[in-house]
Amino acid sequence: MSRRTVPRALTIVAVVTMVVSVVGFVVTLILNAFVFDEYDAYGEVPIPGSNSLHLPAGDVTVTFHTVLIGASGSGLPVPPLKYRIVAPVGVDEPVLTEDYGSTTTVNNDARVRIGYLHVPAEGTYDITADGNVSAFLDPRLAFGHGSNYGQLPWIFAVIFGLAIVDLIIARVWASKVKRSELMPAYPPPPAYPAYPSSPMYSPPPATFTQPADPYVPTDQGIRIQQLNTLAQLRDSGALTEAEYEAEKKRVLDGL
Repeated sequence: MSRRTVPRALTIVAVVTMVVSVVGFVVTLILNAFVFDEYDAYGEVPIPGSNSLHLPAGDVTVTFHTVLIGASGSGLPVPPLKYRIVAPVGVDEPVLTEDYGSTTTVNNDARVRIGYLHVPAEGTYDITADGNVSAFLDPRLAFGHGSNYGQLPWIFAVIFGLAIVDLIIARVWASKVKRSELMPAYPPPPAYPAYPSSPMYSPPPATFTQPADPYVPTDQGIRIQQLNTLAQLRDSGALTEAEYEAEKKRVLDGL
């Protein structure tokens, strides 16, 4: 396996994970809004009208639900509403906290959250609703809860963040591998000899050189040297021709 294989594999995994997480985030948002949202899990109350609903303890989502007669581009307007909730004997009345949400429309069936009803204890509550709803078709107050899979979009968001971290690590790793491959390979440093004090030092073997025999000139060489000297003296004018011939004869007679 080459050094580039691992960062390349991490990059592929990161990109695939990012794509899957984005798709999963969008799909779960849509499913939570249009499929898994149980906004009417505990029942509905017509407006105007009344109904007895069995509500659990805790926060219950209250939604204004109607059928749209015409398209509404700015969201579903919520008319002024009046409601009355009668709790079971010995139980405090629930309190509605207004918290308006966005409009969800499926085939002209529209709904918008208007708040959360804090129910102090589980039981059957008598609910009466009224309001100026003449402009709406079959208006109702729905009581329920959000999707049981509401955490899925955030899980996909966390996975997307981890994929980004993985991608950054993979690209940094790949750049380091590329730089290391472009750097020239330097030869190893030369080995230096050990010092005499080192235990690894061993002195080189001693070598002896036989002295050369002294040069001893021969008689013939001495005479040739003397003749050369006489010739130089004659050429320089130090000796006359007669003196040169006499000295030359003397040297040659010494043979």
